Amino acid sequence: MAKLPVVAIIGRPNVGKSTLFNRLVGKKLALVDDRPGVTRDRREGDATLIGLDFRVVDTAGYEDEDAQTLPGRMRQQTEAALKMADVALFMIDARAGLVPLDEEIARWLRGSTTPVVLVANKAEGRAGEAGVLDSLSLGFGDPVQLSAEHGEGMGDLFEALFPHLDGKVEEAEPIDLDDPAAPLKLAIVGRPNAGKSTLVNRILGEDRMITGPEAGITRDSIAIDWEWEDPRAGLRKVRLIDTAGMRKRANVQDKLEKLSVADALHAIDFAEVVVLLLDATRGLEVQDLKIADRVLQEGRALVIALNKWDVAEDASKLFNGVRAALDEGLAQVRGVPLLTVSAVTGKGIDQLLAAAFEVREAWSRRVSTGELNRWFERAIEANPPPAPGGKRIKLRYMTQAKTRPPGFILFGTRVDQLPDSYQRYLVNGIRRDLGFGAVPVRLTLRAPKNPFGS
Repeated sequence: MAKLPVVAIIGRPNVGKSTLFNRLVGKKLALVDDRPGVTRDRREGDATLIGLDFRVVDTAGYEDEDAQTLPGRMRQQTEAALKMADVALFMIDARAGLVPLDEEIARWLRGSTTPVVLVANKAEGRAGEAGVLDSLSLGFGDPVQLSAEHGEGMGDLFEALFPHLDGKVEEAEPIDLDDPAAPLKLAIVGRPNAGKSTLVNRILGEDRMITGPEAGITRDSIAIDWEWEDPRAGLRKVRLIDTAGMRKRANVQDKLEKLSVADALHAIDFAEVVVLLLDATRGLEVQDLKIADRVLQEGRALVIALNKWDVAEDASKLFNGVRAALDEGLAQVRGVPLLTVSAVTGKGIDQLLAAAFEVREAWSRRVSTGELNRWFERAIEANPPPAPGGKRIKLRYMTQAKTRPPGFILFGTRVDQLPDSYQRYLVNGIRRDLGFGAVPVRLTLRAPKNPFGS
């Protein structure tokens, strides 16, 4: 995988930055809506434009507000994106024309050492002509005229970017995703205000995500590549994914929140390991169990962390209560790792990351057919399958069909009558005895094709 040059898209709210970002990365990664201020944290993605490869960063709409306000904290993320960029795309809305905030952004950009390419979006048709002419006064030369929504002007954008990006791609070693050294895809999920973004910032050691007392600040799922200094194994690569808080479905009415939750669910599908973050000051709630069940249904490895442990009351009783409730509510995978952390102080973070790597190893584990069937013979000898209606169910052998999550096929006759309780007996034994721990395990039953086989 190559190390790509970086292009940051900057502009005031609602000029089409996220629409252009989605077009450049070739998929709808960033949430888009007609209302301003949808994007808050900066989002990154790999882009290709007529053979030119680069990393593109979508930023929040730049607003001139106090740094302590939410818009002010969003602006700080935009400023950080500009510093890391090889070139900035300064986008204006050609149809709306210039506004004072565009001129304020232009003054700020002129004080930066990062090269700037002016982009006039929504420039298709006559409605944008006046805005294009006005933009010449910003001091960045002729604007690139395009329509991010319709894909017009992409050739002109390529010509403007090429001088700034050509020759800046650094080749890197290819990554084998099945290699234990491959980056760990780790998603942080949970209810609003559980402290997900604060935890991500503490892990990274920087204010990468916007945080604050307001619930629901994070809207997009944001992926960040990072390296963790494992005290036992040295540097380990992590692709860390922060997600929007997930409330009860009945409480989610706003279209934008629905999009945010859908984005968080997509992040679960993408992840290898999911950390469900609980608020220790509120304990375990039904919504937490629903999120955990969704993670397991998708076949992802799960780790549960109690955040805000530094301010938790009656800690021992709380921990034991949550442990018992999890084992009852997630009976299909008893013993899911439960850890305590503080996103504010950093306590427990190394243990959390170590647990995530350990469960990925179990999630990716493969056992030989010989080892599996030696275990299988002992299991059915210790607890033979039942004989419904007096007819014996004959179980022949097992094989592991897949990993990530582990999947097994059980061959035998009359397996369609094998009770669920006996299937759970086998799955629990596989987890306990063969090193799979508390990860989702799939068991498929298969009878011989010959109907007269015995």
